[in-house]
Amino acid sequence: MIQINPSFSEDRLPASKPRYEPGQIVRHKRYGYRGVIVAADSSCQADPAWYMANKTQPDRAQAWYHVLVDGTASSTYPAEENLILDSDPSPIRHPWLEKFFQAFEQGRYIRNDAVWPA
Repeated sequence: MIQINPSFSEDRLPASKPRYEPGQIVRHKRYGYRGVIVAADSSCQADPAWYMANKTQPDRAQAWYHVLVDGTASSTYPAEENLILDSDPSPIRHPWLEKFFQAFEQGRYIRNDAVWPA
């Protein structure tokens, strides 16, 4: 899980309206994994040390997403530029689905009110 640094301010970054919504199934362009979006940030909220340790450094001033990865117990924090909507309509397999979603309808998950951890 990423670490959010409360003393790090993203105020200098322009807000970006997220293209994708919680419940949509996406695929990572570079790594190919499927996942479901749980939450979105209008810019990268990760600690600068986490960001710099990342293999790539996508622009921080774009939407970033909290994604549950299919077939694992992992979550990721990819930048919007690295995601596309997945054309596979099948459900995601992840142990946290029931914690954050109430149903799966017409190829997408219906988000509940559970707050994604900061």
